[in-house]
Amino acid sequence: MIYNSIIDTIGNTPLVRINKLNKGVAGTLLAKVEYFNPGNSTKDRMALKMILDAEKNGSLKPGGTIIEGTSGNTGMGLALTAIAKGYKCIFTMADKQSQEKINILRAVGAEVIVCPTNVDADDPRSYYSIAKKLNREIPNSIYPNQYDNPSNAMAHYETTGPEIWNQTGGKITHYCATVGTGGSMCGTAKFLKEQKRNLISVGIDTYGSVFKKYKETGVFDRNEIYPYLTEGFGEDILPKNVDFDVIDTFIKVTDKDGAIMARRLSREEGLFVGWSSGSAVHGALEYARENLKKDDTMVILLPDHGTRYLNKVYNDMWMKDHGFLEERTFETAREIISRRNGKNSLFTVTKKSTIGEAIRLMNQEGVDQMPVVEGKEFVGSVTTASLIEKIISDPTIKDNSVGEIMDSPMQVVAMDSTLDVLSSMLNKSNRALLVRDEAEQAHIITQHDILKAMTL
Repeated sequence: MIYNSIIDTIGNTPLVRINKLNKGVAGTLLAKVEYFNPGNSTKDRMALKMILDAEKNGSLKPGGTIIEGTSGNTGMGLALTAIAKGYKCIFTMADKQSQEKINILRAVGAEVIVCPTNVDADDPRSYYSIAKKLNREIPNSIYPNQYDNPSNAMAHYETTGPEIWNQTGGKITHYCATVGTGGSMCGTAKFLKEQKRNLISVGIDTYGSVFKKYKETGVFDRNEIYPYLTEGFGEDILPKNVDFDVIDTFIKVTDKDGAIMARRLSREEGLFVGWSSGSAVHGALEYARENLKKDDTMVILLPDHGTRYLNKVYNDMWMKDHGFLEERTFETAREIISRRNGKNSLFTVTKKSTIGEAIRLMNQEGVDQMPVVEGKEFVGSVTTASLIEKIISDPTIKDNSVGEIMDSPMQVVAMDSTLDVLSSMLNKSNRALLVRDEAEQAHIITQHDILKAMTL
């Protein structure tokens, strides 16, 4: 068959049986291998759909510019579509994305603007905000906004879902995918659930993302948000394409577990996939070992290709530097907390507490830092060093409220974060970390805790 352009080859990717990593799983595991798309990722599907719909509604005109915030793969799909149709592309990306992704986008003619990762979504420096600003300033441009654009989920409803249904002959019982913008999970799951009402969809989330807790409690907890390394899924916002009604349950996967599983998929299954694909399979296996029955069939969507991560997941030195290929076994936050024998050393003050009250509590309990709470949320922190500095500057502020002088909230980390990761996150401006256990109880880990664990 001869295709008119590269975008005509998007879709109809294969299902491949998982043969070696399925130990302990009663049912059948199948991988939907999306790197067979021309841009090597599942994002090609919705990138094409967003542009076709923009042309239909008249928002994208000949010679126009496509401006999008992307982790890389959506940009690739948009760039290929732009080449076929004669548009320009400008992409904003967070600085945690791999250099390979940036280089690939530039190779296909896109302009790439790299923005800081560790800022709020509404910060003017974020890659979301920069993309919106450029769209306002550049004539004849569109901002597809993959997060809220219904064409994203619809692309998967129209293509990925029907493909999986037909390829399995309707035998699929479980669908598993990572959740970022929500399109590949929710569009696909919506179609499949319309065909089989009792089909179970399993969303994969990452530590540092808000999805799992929001699904389970309906609470958007900013304390769940903290920096993570995994690319392409998890969010600090709630995209409109994430339809929680079609996601039955979430499994959280650590950066480390996702990276190691990606390497195992390459070595043991011959599937040279990206980091989020490793996360998808790790989470799927965790769920499947406990829940799949003999006659069940789970399809796991593998979003992209390993070439995007040659200098990260597939680089031994990078993996060792981040504690993912340890030459020694590191203790975890869970183990540090368990040694306290149920005693929680977390003391807090409220925004309305006076600075004097905070000082008295810190002196009484012998602690150097405390979180500041408002209800159940951590909204700030105070440290002895900061309080001393402020009181020396103005001794009269003792009766002022803590909320007037508090510092940024302490970072919340996963229970299974290892000692080397914990120590790397503690510095002059971040002297303690917070951890939530399975019962949603918060614990503090200080520099003293890290030093003590290192000497055991």
